[in-house]
Amino acid sequence: MTRAALLVLVDGRFPAGGHAHSGGAEPAVRAGRITDTASLADFCRGRLHTAGLVAAGLAAAAAAAAGLDPLALDDAADARTPVPALRSTARKLGRQMMRAARATWPSAELDALAAARPRGAHQPVVLGLAARSAGLAPLDAAHAAAYESVSGPATAAVRLLSLDPFDATAVLARLAADLDRVASAATRAADRVPTKGYDTLPAASAPLLDITAEEHAAWPVRLFAS
Repeated sequence: MTRAALLVLVDGRFPAGGHAHSGGAEPAVRAGRITDTASLADFCRGRLHTAGLVAAGLAAAAAAAAGLDPLALDDAADARTPVPALRSTARKLGRQMMRAARATWPSAELDALAAARPRGAHQPVVLGLAARSAGLAPLDAAHAAAYESVSGPATAAVRLLSLDPFDATAVLARLAADLDRVASAATRAADRVPTKGYDTLPAASAPLLDITAEEHAAWPVRLFAS
């Protein structure tokens, strides 16, 4: 295992397409729910403990040495993504992550999933397989998914509101303890899958994120893809 691989995986310059997505921040800014760093912190914390927890659980399960079925995990991700806009986004990001992962850490598992899901598997599942291919542990994959769930909105808010990037980074730094707790909880849930089944994976919901994702997808003009 090499932690250097984790740095590559979570680097914002890793060509996995995340820079084009706001994680719900763009519609939240338009609706006035994100206006400054304090409201950005509230948004990120809520997203981390819902969508971030779900993604971290899926990523940890996909990275597990037990070799859980990626197609079953993809189905579990679909069941936890109730709105079409977010399912489409997850698969687009998964397709881009797959391209980057296969070029960086080639593996038979990634090849098999790419063949089975040519239009893209859910991004957290691909992320977990990429982490496994890179020699990382499930907890590493969970940390990567959890961090991604908040770093995207924080970066987007800087562009949308002209926030001070130092302040936005401070928001992420103050979420460090929450990130650790979410990643640990997600990994514990993933550890139970081999004996308890896929229903043990987190299924936290964020209805407002679902609603605004559908609204955002219908905007004729937008800065971010989601």
